[in-house]
Amino acid sequence: MHFADSFRAARWVRIINLLLQAALFLSLFAGLNYVAQNHFGRFDLTNSRRYSLSAETRSYLERLDQPVRIYVTFRDDKDSAEIAQAYLDLRGLLREYVFASRNNERAPITASFIDIYQSPKEAQKQGVEGMDAVVVVASGEKRRLVTIDELYRLKDRATVRDAFRGESALTAAILDVTSTAPKKIYFVQGHGEAQPDVVTDRGLSQLRDALRQRNYQLDALDLTRNRKIPADAALLLIVGPSTARFQRFEEELLRDYLQTRAGGIILMLDPGKQHGLDVLLFDWGIIAYDDVINDNSGDFSAETGEMLLRGYPFPQHPIVQTLANNQTPILVGLARTVAADPGAPVADGIKVQTLVTTSNTAWGERGYRLPAPHFYTPGQDLRGPLGVLTVAERVKPAKLEFSVPGGRLAVFGTSDLVTNNRIAAIGNLPLFIATVNWASDRDPNLNIPARPVERFQLALSTEELNRLRLGLLVVVPGAVALLGLIVYWTRRS
Repeated sequence: MHFADSFRAARWVRIINLLLQAALFLSLFAGLNYVAQNHFGRFDLTNSRRYSLSAETRSYLERLDQPVRIYVTFRDDKDSAEIAQAYLDLRGLLREYVFASRNNERAPITASFIDIYQSPKEAQKQGVEGMDAVVVVASGEKRRLVTIDELYRLKDRATVRDAFRGESALTAAILDVTSTAPKKIYFVQGHGEAQPDVVTDRGLSQLRDALRQRNYQLDALDLTRNRKIPADAALLLIVGPSTARFQRFEEELLRDYLQTRAGGIILMLDPGKQHGLDVLLFDWGIIAYDDVINDNSGDFSAETGEMLLRGYPFPQHPIVQTLANNQTPILVGLARTVAADPGAPVADGIKVQTLVTTSNTAWGERGYRLPAPHFYTPGQDLRGPLGVLTVAERVKPAKLEFSVPGGRLAVFGTSDLVTNNRIAAIGNLPLFIATVNWASDRDPNLNIPARPVERFQLALSTEELNRLRLGLLVVVPGAVALLGLIVYWTRRS
């Protein structure tokens, strides 16, 4: 018998055939992986582009010129639904950032999740030890923290999270840490203002250090000598003028800075002090009453007799959103009422909002210069809640249909919440730093829509749940088994 016709030849042919099939399968598998790795496309088919970065963010990422590292200490916490949801939202979002920056070899974005409890050495290596449930965005020596409160938008008086705005928060943080030019803040002097280099209780040395740690450059400005506001001024701080009123030309300089240069001013006015800026405040729809706020309620007074502020009117402003979410109080001493001026003809495009108020039991004592004791006098004194921080912002110039950057003015009814003896108290520093960031426009106005938070809940009765279990555990496997028996019986017969 010829070898080609033998069983041995047939067996070799069958073995070679199997080997070729295996080789072809592996080649197909490897080829598909190569194509998937190097020539792939991603499509977001949702109506709201839920799983895609906005065009604005992608534009910023393409222009980055230095690497960015993102460390996330959120974890899939089974005991906290909020943390677990934030972990899921961040995981998908960071994947998009890394993917979008993959072609920018000069400035790639890397993201990593670190469990600070299970990997303490890794957390220490990356500088996030002790930071639970935060996002750290770093580039070079600059770092910025993003908390969970900054990732979500709240509604119904801060009780329900209705939108995830992590993209806006992370993009703003990336732009902040990659910015090469720090913003410059000027402390206005010449009217008895508190000084940034004074280390006494009434000085601002701790505030000075806190601002420098946040990459702000600081300088002093005496308008009576300079008679102009420097071109690099990102923000003017006027902390407690007490010995002299602002002159008319100084007020005009400040007005021009706000209106034509889209500048930012934080004005802190102590009670009983004349400042000379009433007309400027009137133009921006704010009034600083000549009173002293009193509150005899024990719930709103510290043990030292200082006043606690817990009122954050709704809708909440970005300056106080974190404080309101955590119900963090502000500790102040003597304060005056600062509120929206009901009689001011506010120009088109200026938005006025009171952000921090006293309790309902407080009153603004107009006769504070008279000998004590003082009591609320109907028709004369102001009744709580009273504003202590009011802001005004030009959001749209008159007769224009579009928005452009405008001036920002924040007025406090006290200056001692940032002095050395109080700045470390509770929410004082976070409130003021948030005000500085807002007034100096440190976070750009990103036109990035928030993503809706979608939660699905399946409500089943006990009977429906039992039927579901029966179907999944018995009916479906039983049908598959029955089909197998039918096939077996058919082939056997």
